[in-house]
Amino acid sequence: MQSKLLFPRSIQYLLAVAEHHSFTRAADALYVSQPTLSQQIKQLEEALDVQLLDRSGRDVRLTEAGEVYVRHARRALGELDAGRRAVQEVRDLSRGMLSLGMTPITEYLTTPLLDEFSTLYPGIAVNAMEMSQDEIEAGIIRDEIDVGIAFSNTLLNEGRSNDIESHVLCIESLNLAVGEGHPLAGRQEPLSGDELGRETMVLLNTHFALRRHFDMYCVEHGIAPRIAIESNSVSVIVEVLRLGRHVTVLPNTIARAQPGLHPVFVRPELPNHSITLISHKGAYKSQACRAFGNLAAEFAACCSRGVPGPKVGARATPPASVREERKFSTDGA
Repeated sequence: MQSKLLFPRSIQYLLAVAEHHSFTRAADALYVSQPTLSQQIKQLEEALDVQLLDRSGRDVRLTEAGEVYVRHARRALGELDAGRRAVQEVRDLSRGMLSLGMTPITEYLTTPLLDEFSTLYPGIAVNAMEMSQDEIEAGIIRDEIDVGIAFSNTLLNEGRSNDIESHVLCIESLNLAVGEGHPLAGRQEPLSGDELGRETMVLLNTHFALRRHFDMYCVEHGIAPRIAIESNSVSVIVEVLRLGRHVTVLPNTIARAQPGLHPVFVRPELPNHSITLISHKGAYKSQACRAFGNLAAEFAACCSRGVPGPKVGARATPPASVREERKFSTDGA
């Protein structure tokens, strides 16, 4: 039998005839003409290559094949209706999924952002993964990750794929950081490049953009850093710093927020970096992805003004008409 598309309308007509045992009564119940109803059911029978109705008696009855088909048709229409409701729930953000990639350095922004997002949209299941920026970008291009939060050198034209679009959330300054027991803790005078070269350092490994940018900074200024420990975890680096014997490079916000850490300035200054929201250019963005992008922009705006992020109790979930007008869309930056 050649495959043909069967429309729910013809199935609904069949179910009405099966219920009323009459073409006339079924047509009246559906507010359609009897010839239209009869033609639709006839086309359905032709598509299935089987007779579904016994028209020989006074009342129209389902044939054996019709009985089997109607059982499946009722279940199918139920699934279609459930699908319609599910789509509506996705549109109004009462359900859905979001996969997020974040670098360890951006955790300080991402963690409160995720908490706010899950409170605003409790029906959205979020899968947040910590990974290097290269891994985030590769996952986005393969459509395995919806959106990423990355760390970029504002002075470099980085080799980011043309398939990646980015939205700058905020600009972050970098400083050296030490633990409370380190001799440099509390120092007000900037550290020179020569002095930095004499300090033992704990750094992220070279899979991370921050490390690669620091390496370029050292090459540019003739600094030969003494790297004692490499890690892929900011938490490990912070704990090592607290022991008081090593120096690292961190965003100023992290260095000031972590108990027991002290920022140390260096000359020449380390380049500023931008926290960016990255996604697949031109790809479909779900409502959950757009809502996250909008909230991230709001958070970043609050951080740049030195005020706390938006509070859940201060606003309701924005209506669809408002969400559609906001900037984070499939059109790109």
